[in-house]
Amino acid sequence: MGQNNVHVVGTGTIGEPLIGILSVMKQQLGIDRVSFHKATARLTDRPKVRALVSKGALLASTPDTLDAFKKMGLEPQLTHTDAVAEARVIIDCTPVGNDNKEQLYKQYDDGSRVFIAQGSEFGFGKPYARGINDSVLSRGDDRFIQVVSCNTHNIAVLLKTIAGVNGGPGMLDNARFVCMRRASDISQSGSFVPGPEVGRHDDETFGTHHARDAVHLFRTLGHDLDLFSSAMKLNTQYMHAIHFAIKLNRPTNVEEVIRRLRDERRVSVTEKKSASQVFSFGRDHGIYGRILNQTVVSLPTLAVRRSNEVFGFCFTPQDGNSLLSSLSVAMWHMHPTGWDDRMRHLREYCFSEI
Repeated sequence: MGQNNVHVVGTGTIGEPLIGILSVMKQQLGIDRVSFHKATARLTDRPKVRALVSKGALLASTPDTLDAFKKMGLEPQLTHTDAVAEARVIIDCTPVGNDNKEQLYKQYDDGSRVFIAQGSEFGFGKPYARGINDSVLSRGDDRFIQVVSCNTHNIAVLLKTIAGVNGGPGMLDNARFVCMRRASDISQSGSFVPGPEVGRHDDETFGTHHARDAVHLFRTLGHDLDLFSSAMKLNTQYMHAIHFAIKLNRPTNVEEVIRRLRDERRVSVTEKKSASQVFSFGRDHGIYGRILNQTVVSLPTLAVRRSNEVFGFCFTPQDGNSLLSSLSVAMWHMHPTGWDDRMRHLREYCFSEI
């Protein structure tokens, strides 16, 4: 097993930029080798694979797809199973992370590797969001970690910042969130909706998985919060947006809320009210089109009612927060000392204001 090899499974919305970031920042992040697995050999994906290989990442395939990649003019450098065996960090960016855990990852039980899955894979392992529950990561014990979804990151940092939920429940009484999700990523041609589409409340306690996942995230810190979320899809490919209603157990005002938001480096504030303008900023100034903040709060939308109810709208920075948390776990596992210092190379993509 290579000392600091990273293997990424999947080349989709999160996988592709993650492979790129790991490859171009390999030296700064202290990585020896980056490899990636692509499950299917499609001609339409050939330019993407070639671009990732040109950045120094190694293509891995299964024996079943080896010939198909070769016919496309692509030469896999190793098998998927060898790449997993030789890596210290395996980041699964597929919607079947739990299946992959049962079929492959569980075989590696010597504690030398960490496996990371993304937000959709509830139950994969300990839920994690950078800047929220770093303190509960246990080296050697936490072999499977679930980086929570981008909207759950957003909810978590709002609770930390506005309600002071961190070392304790802070000022929080309860909170309600409406997650207005983009229909699909700009890289996707399917799953678009012709108009706003409302979602069901599948969980009688939490509404949707967004609040449920946030509750489980904070439970790792010993807190049990009163959260409820709703979700809907909008016919846009720009960004998710969230309406939040956070009730505190003590008085506050808009000026105090803004001060707290500006003091949190993982929060970006903006005078903008348009997702297209915030998205455009990320495209022009982010890394792979992403800003790495946890949330972008629209300051003109903030309101305080009855002195303790905080309302507002914010935008979820595409998948930037999930990317940052995935990179954070990789650094934590590979570099027992100074791992957080490695993350400084990514701070220029966290913006205090947009």
